[in-house]
Amino acid sequence: MWLRTSIKHLPLKQMLTTITPIRILTSLSTHQEREPEEEQDPYSLMKEDAIQVCSAIWVRSFSNQTQAPFSNLTGFLSKFDLWVLAYQRSCAHFIGSFPPRNAIHSQVLHHLLSLQKAVVRGRFTWNNKIHPYILSPNEKPINEFTSKRKVQSILESDAPCFQDRVVQEVLLLILEPIFEARFSPKSHAFRPGRNAHTVIRTIRSNFAGYLWFVRGDVSEIYETAGTDVVMGYLEKYVKDKKVLGLIKMALRARVRNQAHAGNEDVKFGKKKKKGPKKKKILNENEPKPDPFWLRSFFSFAPEEAAKVPSYGHCGILSPLLANVCLSELDYMMEEKIAKFFRPSKLDSIWRDSINDGSHNPAWPEFVPSSDREKTRRINYIRYGGHFLIGIRGPREEAVQIRKELIEFFESIYRLKLDNSKVEIEHISRGILFLDHIICRRVIHPTLRYTGTGGIIVSQKGVGTLLSVTASLQQCIRQFRRLGFVKGDRDPEPLPCTPMLYSSQAHTNSQMNKFLETMADWYRYADNRKKIVGFCAYVIRSSLAKLYAARYRMKSRAKVYGIASRNLSRPLREHSNNSAPEYSDLLRMGLVDAIEGVQFSHMASIPSCDYAPFPRNWIPDHEQVLREYIKLDNPKFFCDLLRSIKQEGLSLPQDEIADIVWEYKTLGVWSKRSDGEKELKNGSGNEIMTL
Repeated sequence: MWLRTSIKHLPLKQMLTTITPIRILTSLSTHQEREPEEEQDPYSLMKEDAIQVCSAIWVRSFSNQTQAPFSNLTGFLSKFDLWVLAYQRSCAHFIGSFPPRNAIHSQVLHHLLSLQKAVVRGRFTWNNKIHPYILSPNEKPINEFTSKRKVQSILESDAPCFQDRVVQEVLLLILEPIFEARFSPKSHAFRPGRNAHTVIRTIRSNFAGYLWFVRGDVSEIYETAGTDVVMGYLEKYVKDKKVLGLIKMALRARVRNQAHAGNEDVKFGKKKKKGPKKKKILNENEPKPDPFWLRSFFSFAPEEAAKVPSYGHCGILSPLLANVCLSELDYMMEEKIAKFFRPSKLDSIWRDSINDGSHNPAWPEFVPSSDREKTRRINYIRYGGHFLIGIRGPREEAVQIRKELIEFFESIYRLKLDNSKVEIEHISRGILFLDHIICRRVIHPTLRYTGTGGIIVSQKGVGTLLSVTASLQQCIRQFRRLGFVKGDRDPEPLPCTPMLYSSQAHTNSQMNKFLETMADWYRYADNRKKIVGFCAYVIRSSLAKLYAARYRMKSRAKVYGIASRNLSRPLREHSNNSAPEYSDLLRMGLVDAIEGVQFSHMASIPSCDYAPFPRNWIPDHEQVLREYIKLDNPKFFCDLLRSIKQEGLSLPQDEIADIVWEYKTLGVWSKRSDGEKELKNGSGNEIMTL
């Protein structure tokens, strides 16, 4: 009676916290003794090449012309070769190395097979850190001898579960080709073969001639999109209940709030003491952290690319799901582009069709001047949760498009937007997108064209030139946030303190990699030389101040005097005069060669890349897929054989000879691009050169 009364009067919270870890530890042994199943050799299931299986999914997705939804994807979940590839990719993420297929231990393959069976039979649960089917090579198995504090720390940790990553990789290998065949070419974020550079090149090639721009930020959908909204768009293209159930369970799984978890100790008055930071010793299979130059470059990510979607425990599937949701916006804008187009014969571009630029495709940034009556046209591009709409027309039409967009997001995505999220800007003021400023300037080029009789006519023209320049102010803000400079209008470089204890050779090498990456990031900016020269000045001055403090010199001038302008000569402390010469140590291989800091002269900085970008560009892997599907279709060869029988064969050399002869005799080419054989009377072919 006394025992029952004492238990009855115990605090409930204290009793639960005492019993819960005991339950977890006692259930470990029962979980490990699972029901005996039919043993299956995993090596007998590895029959195919995983790359060939993935290629078959890509070909099947792009061959589906009817855009019918995929109803049976469980068969791909049952292919063990995909799971082995997913395990290899997960290991590459967790430990930094891609294990060969024949080097995977047999015990790991058995655990991987049990994970596959759990997923196929519906026994898998997300974020199961206590009873995992498979562990990372760095993790140690949990047993009954594991302490309560260790179990509690595992449960409260924010680190993702390894087996969740494996399942996410399998789902990504299956779902990505299905949606890539259906996504709009206007979308460029979180997709293979597309990136921020393709956005900038598309803007330079296709957005000349637009006067008003609508710039929108709908990245709130990464956080506010509910499970029903995401699953509603997913079910339009995927009908497999097993795959849909896995994703739905991942979306609904409870995620630990990191911000709240970090403030729990402060809430209860437990403030942790800040002690000296100890150097962390990496385990045998633990990957090395990212180098300083790479972390610095990632911190330079523009606002449009800094935010990555995260839905529940979907992990690497979240960007794909975000693109699935926002694809409705892409389809709506594609329909609006076709409906909005109204050509005008008095305009200099888009006189007849929506794809007719009517100016030199080798110089798409230039638009000749035209009358007041202009062609009505819009264009659209999206990068993640940010989009840009170019409008050739009055401001009233831009206001109407913004109103329709706000209503669309409220009705489809249940997202309320205000005018600050969807801004209207004129091209003359400059539009900031991906840390590049889109603007225009008036130029007077010399137009040269060949008239009737082969006479070359030259005359002065006037028009506008689209300019895409890197934002210097954004670059200064990023440097100031990283602690490289202070001030805004006249920034002053600060010493690069994170590299204080590194050697001169290692420091210069790290900063050279950072500058090379920055030069590649600003590859398509008109002011590439200026912006990269500023970055090189900041890095070189920061290193000079660092070396002045390390080697006890008074100023940067003394550092430059000894180490030269590019800091390639060795520096050493004055107190250590007995040290051997650097040349002797370098000859003996005891020190590394010191690289000079790159881009110390403006002539060494590469210029902007003005390579032409096709209007209807698609990535290389999609081109290969479409060519393979075309060659695999017997109908293509039948049509080719029929055309050869009707029209005969013509060599390219003969066509080139005909073109050259007609230009010499008539001054024009008598064959049009559409195949019609008509002479061009009157004005000739215009060729615009600067």
